[in-house]
Amino acid sequence: MTLLDLILFVPAAGFLVALFLPKDKPALVRNFALVVALVTFALSLLLIGPVNAAPGSMAFEQNAQWVASPAIRYHVGVDGLSLWLVILSTLLTPICILVSWNSIQQHAKEFYAFMLLLLVGVVGVFIALDLFLFYVFWEVSLVPMYFLIGIWGHERRIYAAVKFFLYTMAGSVLMLAAIIWLYNQSGTFDIPLLLNMMATGHLALGRNEGVWLFLAFFLAFAIKVPLFPLHTWLPDAHGEAPTAGSVMLASVMLKLGTYGIVRICLPLFPDAAIAAAPWIVILALIGIVYGALVAMVQPNMKRLVAYSSVSHLGFVVLGIFTFTHFGLDGAVYQMLNHGVSTGALFILVGFLYERRHSLEISDYGGVATVAPWLATVFVVTTLASIGLPLLGNFVGEFLVLQGAAVANFPWAVFGALGVILSAVYMLWLVQRTFYGDTPKPLRHHFRDLSRREWAIVLPLLALMVWMGVYSQTFLHSVRAGNDRTLSLVLRSTSNARQRGHGAGPPLATLIGQLSGPASKESADAR
Repeated sequence: MTLLDLILFVPAAGFLVALFLPKDKPALVRNFALVVALVTFALSLLLIGPVNAAPGSMAFEQNAQWVASPAIRYHVGVDGLSLWLVILSTLLTPICILVSWNSIQQHAKEFYAFMLLLLVGVVGVFIALDLFLFYVFWEVSLVPMYFLIGIWGHERRIYAAVKFFLYTMAGSVLMLAAIIWLYNQSGTFDIPLLLNMMATGHLALGRNEGVWLFLAFFLAFAIKVPLFPLHTWLPDAHGEAPTAGSVMLASVMLKLGTYGIVRICLPLFPDAAIAAAPWIVILALIGIVYGALVAMVQPNMKRLVAYSSVSHLGFVVLGIFTFTHFGLDGAVYQMLNHGVSTGALFILVGFLYERRHSLEISDYGGVATVAPWLATVFVVTTLASIGLPLLGNFVGEFLVLQGAAVANFPWAVFGALGVILSAVYMLWLVQRTFYGDTPKPLRHHFRDLSRREWAIVLPLLALMVWMGVYSQTFLHSVRAGNDRTLSLVLRSTSNARQRGHGAGPPLATLIGQLSGPASKESADAR
């Protein structure tokens, strides 16, 4: 049993054990869940050394037969692309358990069991190297989130949970159809083997076949991101979910979509990805500006942060489809930054809700007077979210904009507009919530951060600063994984040109970018 097996087995076993713990002892259940989550996080930290030693290749790889016919394999591994996403997932799970320490009293056993099952699902997606296994973990992650929203959410929780499930299942069906089609053509679900078959010409996709397969996978991932105009489920899900559900949804589950694009869509279907890139970038830019504008007019704090996620994830998609080293590095780094800063924002909004029992911005004001430390932490998190230098989001946004400027300068201009608008709506939220006259209900019954809450926010604050000041801690492994992805794209497109398939101008443009400016920028980055 490898370290990756343990990282999956420990929360899976914890989920099963939690189901048999007594219902009338919620303290026992949450303590047990916290211990399991902390052990899983500690195990995930052991991945860093071996992966950083060779971040461009798979570490802790295990490839064993699961089902003989069809040929489904338990094939897992971790590289520089998936390493930090796995650690982000294992870090946020114990934090979410601590967030829910006092707020979840009803059906506590089931709640904490679902939190552990959710961790199994998302980590499984990040390490799966078999398409069928990837799909299984993808679906596993949907089930606990559906129940977290539908049982422990707010007034419209059933509507939000059903909408979330229907949207994501619609995309999942398309992905499953594409996976089955690929298996019928190749006889395997194994992603590295599929890449090798395509590179050697043993699996040749016609232009139309590649486009349809790319669209099936991409739509499933775009719904999860969510990319405009497939985003409408997200504000409802965030608005109705409990705090822990919102944190895991924004910080981890949305990254399943962008990760899938980088891990599957780009290397398996490079020709279709290049052809569709201009249209996808347009949707990403619309999402950046649209999400920011709608966030500006939200009266509800959770929905405001939800629409900010639509804007920020648009940056990630923009970076991916610049097909530059800077852009792709920035996209993956922004996944991590968004997970930390937006997760912290949802946690802090949850703290406010526990004190005031309202998410309406108009019910607040002058909170800094009665809770100065809460206000300070919120301001720092806000500055990280809008990309202040020396905080993590600045590095990710800068790299994405740099990559966009290399690929097509007007893209960078529109992307920069989103950065400006994010500062407007986030600073306006801070001003309306924490400054001005303090309403009477807040003056005498509004406490500052407790020790438990400090334990929750301090690791996230430290990460925001660390990721902004010492970004090479993360970018070293991220860059190596991305170089591997871009090299696969270049090799596949070169082979296609040699065989005479898909040799249009978009391919020539990409090859020029990868062999010219992109190579120079990669060298400069090193």
